[in-house]
Amino acid sequence: MLVVVGLLWTLTAGFGQSRGGRGLVSFGRSSGLASDTLYLDVNQDIAVQLLPFDELVKIAVAYSPAIKYQNEVSSVLKASQGVARTQILQNVSGFGNYSGGNQVLIASGSPDLNTNPIGQIANGYRAGVELRVSLFDVFGRKHLIRQADANYKASLVQKDIAELELKQQLISIYQDMITAQQILKTRLIDEQASLAALRVAEAELQKGKITTGQLASATTAYVQAKATTEQVKGDFLKSVHLFEALMGTPIQRLKRY
Repeated sequence: MLVVVGLLWTLTAGFGQSRGGRGLVSFGRSSGLASDTLYLDVNQDIAVQLLPFDELVKIAVAYSPAIKYQNEVSSVLKASQGVARTQILQNVSGFGNYSGGNQVLIASGSPDLNTNPIGQIANGYRAGVELRVSLFDVFGRKHLIRQADANYKASLVQKDIAELELKQQLISIYQDMITAQQILKTRLIDEQASLAALRVAEAELQKGKITTGQLASATTAYVQAKATTEQVKGDFLKSVHLFEALMGTPIQRLKRY
């Protein structure tokens, strides 16, 4: 009876040490990163804690640095498309001026040798447009416009490809998180059971019921279980941080509540 009571007590106490005040497991602190603490409920599935996957994909598309970069590339090529269509306007120029003269100079027969007689009698404003068309504008402009259009359309296709690749990466890492969480749940049970067995072995050694060798075996089993748990916690943290990097936003903002 004492052994059973001690086993239940150690299981409860040990499990309580690994959980926060609201039943959340702190993974960052156990991995040696005091400023990188992630609180998630290890007993609740990731799919339940986080937003639906379709919404996660939409958030990733909106905040992912790779998608943002592709959007900027498309904007640049869209501007290049507009430049190609309006570049012909650089061959068009306009002018305007005003000229005032004295017709008396011409009538008296004594014009100023330093002035243009025709300009002296052509009084008034002048305005006009000059257009110069090169052979490239005639034969090559349409190909330049087609090239700009094709580059812009290619950037849109590349954006679709980037979104598809992002979704594939999210599916892979999302599944890795789910798998790592399920493994962690079983490893935590094994760790707590090993800890309980170690506490019982320590108590029985004091009573002289077991040898030090048996205590050493219980200690080794607990150490191995603890090391495995920490490794699984690290794998889980790695998956979460990779997921955050792809999403472009912290995991806390992706939770349902």
